Amino acid sequence: MSQFRGFIAVDIDSFPKLLEFERELKDTAANIKLVEPENVHITLKFLGNTDENLIDTIEKVIKNAVQGVNKFNIKLEGAGVFPNQKYIKVIWLDIKQGEKLGIIAQKIDEDLHEIGFKREKRKFSAHLTIARVRSIKNKEKLLWVIEKYKDSKFAEFDVNSIKLKKSELTQKGPIYTNLKNIRL
Repeated sequence: MSQFRGFIAVDIDSFPKLLEFERELKDTAANIKLVEPENVHITLKFLGNTDENLIDTIEKVIKNAVQGVNKFNIKLEGAGVFPNQKYIKVIWLDIKQGEKLGIIAQKIDEDLHEIGFKREKRKFSAHLTIARVRSIKNKEKLLWVIEKYKDSKFAEFDVNSIKLKKSELTQKGPIYTNLKNIRL
């Protein structure tokens, strides 16, 4: 039985302020791994290694979670870090008006749990991962850039589809492939 490394997400198209923010983060010379602009997405559920024969079942779970939901608008505003400024692992953009994303993510999590996927330990937090921090090199410069953008208005997007995606890890970074596209 063949498997793939899967996740469920909302794709976000690259936009000028994101590229500007990523360029400034890179210019700090901090030890970070930026998310490639073409790979930027909001993860609703990470599946991990998944049997290919579950693709249609997962598609039904997503369709059920978005039943009656029409496309909606989200705003990307402000930058921050997880878990905190003393120990930075992830740099993110905040999502305003992301309540519907949380409802969809929770429904997907519940329904996938019924077919054997692990339930999320933490409550869904609507955010857009921009970079992962590998070490604390140039932490002060990094925090200065994040502080500069903490109240910035980045962009607005219409969420009009949820995707089941496959992630192939390579030395040059992950390659994402859309397996299913569920329109709202």
